[in-house]
Amino acid sequence: MKIVFFGTPGFAANILEYLHKNGVEILQVISAPDKQKGRGKKVIATQVKTKAEELKLSVLTPNSLKDNDFINELKKINADLFVVVAFRMLPKKIWEIPKMGTINLHTSLLPNYRGAAPINKVLINGETKTGITTFFIDEKIDCGRIISQKEVKLNNDTTAAQLHEKLMNKGSKLLLQTIESILTNKFTPVVQNNNLSISDAPKLTKEVTKIDWNKTAIEIHNLIRGLSPIISENEILKDVAICPATWFNLKIEDKEIRVKLLLSSFSEKTNNKIGDIETDNKSYLKVNLLAGSINILKLQVAGKNAVNISQFLLGNKIDNKWKVA
Repeated sequence: MKIVFFGTPGFAANILEYLHKNGVEILQVISAPDKQKGRGKKVIATQVKTKAEELKLSVLTPNSLKDNDFINELKKINADLFVVVAFRMLPKKIWEIPKMGTINLHTSLLPNYRGAAPINKVLINGETKTGITTFFIDEKIDCGRIISQKEVKLNNDTTAAQLHEKLMNKGSKLLLQTIESILTNKFTPVVQNNNLSISDAPKLTKEVTKIDWNKTAIEIHNLIRGLSPIISENEILKDVAICPATWFNLKIEDKEIRVKLLLSSFSEKTNNKIGDIETDNKSYLKVNLLAGSINILKLQVAGKNAVNISQFLLGNKIDNKWKVA
């Protein structure tokens, strides 16, 4: 089967490599154009483009998906199937080109959590399960016929970065299985049930990332892990689009420090005083709320490296003058 692969971030790059190593014939890779980043305006290629070049695959990075020359180039390839992973919305003129259709890998159990940020929203909402879905693209975003799904269990400490890694690995396998089922015509697409109670997953905004200490402890904990880049003790996912992290201000008199809160735990124990800080200035720092408390496990002061709470307390003596805001 001849395939054209569309993708942009690391999530898609890893899946591209998996498909290639498992013998999928990828004739062309499509990714976003290079961008200038940082103060030096250095031109950076997407992770998919970088991976494609490493695998010696042909890459196109069109400025416009509606450009007629680009569309004609796709038609000339005469691919059987287009595969989309973490890419922008395709116009109908593109997704209707291949004779076997265009499929997408989505990181939720559709029809639930349609949109740009399903990994984050399932955790922010405190869901106990999520999953991955392969489906045929049609006119409406994330609404096409479902080909296959795989469920993934969640616990109340799963972070966005951990879920990203798990869904990337499971998604690679599910996508390969989906491609093989289409090749052998051993699949039965299912129309999505829109009568279900459906949550959406819109693109994350800056407003979402600031902690509101008036919310319940479990709501705050779910927000923290739903935006957390922490994979493990020594591993951080460097993808701000997926894991921007929550933040708050730590205040003492006229001094205010902006802090990213990267990892937390939740406790039902509290003194019921909103924003009241408890610490032994050695190993723990707890923020009390009306319904439980938050233990800060890992944080990052603006302009500094991420540290665990014991490292932070080595250089900062916290007393009752300190407040969270």
